Amino acid sequence: QVQLVESGGGLVQAGGSLRLSCAASGRAFSSYSMGWFRQAPGKEREFVAVVSGRSISTLYSDSVKGRFTISRDNAKNTVYLQMGSLKPEDTAVYYCAAADRAFTTRAAAYDAWGQGTQVTISV
Repeated sequence: QVQLVESGGGLVQAGGSLRLSCAASGRAFSSYSMGWFRQAPGKEREFVAVVSGRSISTLYSDSVKGRFTISRDNAKNTVYLQMGSLKPEDTAVYYCAAADRAFTTRAAAYDAWGQGTQVTISV
């Protein structure tokens, strides 16, 4: 089982940028698709982005497409979420997650989750 630790959250003004990182430990990082999800207060957890094990494929939610970029460095066992043109509605706790041999937007299909990192966008 892979263990995940997110970092890089914080408070940013609207229009700004932020990069989240998620460090993984455990076996065979490159066999996992890695996703980012977020959960705002009072809302359900929602899919943000996913990257396949060898970075061949990516998917984004419509709400972040063109503003966020997911990437990974398998040599460092790390996945990133570069966020730009941030909006107040991007405020949420952001979670990274690992799906073993499944490229998916469904949270239920993910096998491991990080503890989350808070991202707050001020007006």
